[in-house]
Amino acid sequence: MDGFKHLVDTLSRPTILVTFTFLIFFFIFPPSDWFEKWHRRLKFDGLWSKKSLWIITAILVGFFVFGLGDSDFRSIMLKPDNVPITGLIFLLFFFTWIAMSQAYKNDALQEAGLPVDEQYDAPNDKVLVWPDLVYVELISIVLCSAFMLIWSIGLPAPLEEPANPSESPNPAKAPWYFLGLQEMLVYFDPWMAGVVLPSLIILGLMAIPYLDNNSEGSGYYSYKNRKLSISIFMFGWLILWNLLIVIGTALRGPNWNFFGPFEYWDSHKVEALTNVNLSEFIYVKWMSTGLPTSILFREIWGILIVLGYFLVLPPLLAKTKLKGMYERLGAARYSLFIVLILAALTLPIKMYLRWMFNLKYIIAIPEYFFNF
Repeated sequence: MDGFKHLVDTLSRPTILVTFTFLIFFFIFPPSDWFEKWHRRLKFDGLWSKKSLWIITAILVGFFVFGLGDSDFRSIMLKPDNVPITGLIFLLFFFTWIAMSQAYKNDALQEAGLPVDEQYDAPNDKVLVWPDLVYVELISIVLCSAFMLIWSIGLPAPLEEPANPSESPNPAKAPWYFLGLQEMLVYFDPWMAGVVLPSLIILGLMAIPYLDNNSEGSGYYSYKNRKLSISIFMFGWLILWNLLIVIGTALRGPNWNFFGPFEYWDSHKVEALTNVNLSEFIYVKWMSTGLPTSILFREIWGILIVLGYFLVLPPLLAKTKLKGMYERLGAARYSLFIVLILAALTLPIKMYLRWMFNLKYIIAIPEYFFNF
């Protein structure tokens, strides 16, 4: 059992965990034909069957029950603040399974030349507000109130002593719904992590149906007809938001260091990290010279990389890999679409650069409070 716990802690290291999550995600939600081929070869279609639902649920429940036997795991997951996150993991999988199972079922019906479920049931899928809808809502309110009452009695509220400015908690964590933002602050300047990226992620997810307004697959669950849009939405929702919440809840410990779920939260743990800006990499480490006094000359390399990323890469992709998308969306919608995608991808790119090279900022201009 100790060996299994050590294996889980090793796999929970950020580079391994995030890389493995990315690979599994693109195999489950294939956005292109290359991933579609492996998707079918590895039989991921069966992931959305009822049998898979029970198997994966049993694995998750078994893992949590096994973990509760470990004091370190128990101290993290049974903390009153973190209990909703445990429920979030199960609910996230369950509702994703419901939507995707219905999508794959409709795709199979269409291939067989049959109407999809939404079209078949539409004429009879009508209920009266009274008594049908109001009755169901009343029962739901009663059950939800009873559940919250039992929860509040069995799990005390995480109230602590009055705030003491001379003693800060370690780790100091935001509420669970802000843990994703707090994790972004590790890799970006506050203006970028707290304002720009969250806004782009939310606006980008909202804009997907308007940018990709393909009439096929509209009005019913379907994955085959809206493959790219669904993959991008799920990537922004599951990876760029919920995964960061889980990491901030279960894997971030004292001094905001990474800890495995079965690892003791040692407040004296020190990781030797020297975060270096790109300009320092180029001039100090590679050229063995001092930093130029001119801000423009000092940061020119980072500026060129960022401009190339946002100005050169979109038209290059439009001529090569995304030529079909460019022709289908047109110049205006494609430009907005690809800029939103590239902006969202800056988060995982920056995470890897920090973990692998301790790169702090690509453009660092603290004189004017601009860091990117």
